Amino acid sequence: MRTLCAGTLIGEFFVIGFAGLVAMQMSAVPTATVWTVSGTAMLLSVLLCGMLTRPGGVQLGWLLQFALIASGFVVPTMFFLGAVFAALWWASVHFGRKIDEAKARWAAEAPTAG
Repeated sequence: MRTLCAGTLIGEFFVIGFAGLVAMQMSAVPTATVWTVSGTAMLLSVLLCGMLTRPGGVQLGWLLQFALIASGFVVPTMFFLGAVFAALWWASVHFGRKIDEAKARWAAEAPTAG
């Protein structure tokens, strides 16, 4: 699960950065505010890559997904991109857990050496 979710979060890192550039040019929000919010979200997306196996890591990822969708109020395209990344996040968590369960099952079925 960690690999799939981390890949999604790194993709979001870049999307957030590009959305910050667009927001800086197209919105009335002050540049300092745009980069404070964007920078914090970018940092959170990278830090979450290391927190995925800890309690609450996946839940924080969901909060980031909702924040990404809500950023559509500043950059309207982010409604669509946020929804796409929320779907990718769901798929990463859902199928990542299935892969982890299959790996554990295969490890338990493997003959022991010795």
